[in-house]
Amino acid sequence: MAESKKSLHVKTGDRVVITAGKDKGKQGNIKKAIPSEGKVVVEGANMITKATKANPAYGIQGGLIKKEAPLDASNVMIVCPSCEKPTRIKHSVVDGKKVRVCKKCGEQLDV
Repeated sequence: MAESKKSLHVKTGDRVVITAGKDKGKQGNIKKAIPSEGKVVVEGANMITKATKANPAYGIQGGLIKKEAPLDASNVMIVCPSCEKPTRIKHSVVDGKKVRVCKKCGEQLDV
């Protein structure tokens, strides 16, 4: 059994660009991060069509629903808010706190 990933390089709300797969090059915000599985859900990317059955007791209408599916966190790269380029991140300690820093321009990502 493979080891489970405990931490991700991205957080919910980060702007990312997809680096692999059918949506390569697409940008979007992270809707949900799933660190235990090492996956993230990006708004408007990796869309799947799910067939749902109607359930009148709960007011759920049946049919085909389009929704985002999780994709591996290694397939996304964070976009720096200051230089607007996809970048890797490094960690540094500022005022006793560990913060994420852009490798290209040196700006802090955690504000």
